[in-house]
Amino acid sequence: MTAIGRDRPGIVAGISGALLELEGNLEDSQMSILGGHFAVTLIVSVPASVDRERLQGRLDVVGTQLGLEAVAVNAIEDLGARAPRPSHVITVYGADHPGIVHAVASALADREINITGLETRLAGAQDSRIYVMTMEVSLADVGEDEVRAALAEVAGEAGVEVSVRPLEAEAL
Repeated sequence: MTAIGRDRPGIVAGISGALLELEGNLEDSQMSILGGHFAVTLIVSVPASVDRERLQGRLDVVGTQLGLEAVAVNAIEDLGARAPRPSHVITVYGADHPGIVHAVASALADREINITGLETRLAGAQDSRIYVMTMEVSLADVGEDEVRAALAEVAGEAGVEVSVRPLEAEAL
């Protein structure tokens, strides 16, 4: 399920409470505040007796009570396996302009590197905004030196600073 709306206290409690009422289990989640809006994606399981329409109906009620702008429930395939574990962190800093995410993501995709987490934000004064991006990635069989070289090229073209460092096991 996904939900988005103006941020306010109680959204997580409301959504998780509705799931609990239906004997649902929240298996995986990602939540963030984006530009003052609450955004969440949840992987949930519910008993076979709770169909998608019943789950959507209950969450629509909660969404209305909380002033959420959108709540969507979609069935997804159980993949059985978990996502690849991140092995490295990539950070990008530079003057804000379109195309930074695309340039870095394309360089990674060309090497079949999986992005397992991505966060971006604008920092600094209004007249000199700095774009900050942090990615967790799974290098798998790609060498760290190859990734550094590819991202150095991207950094030069995009006018940003890029760093790559191993993700400490304790941070996982």
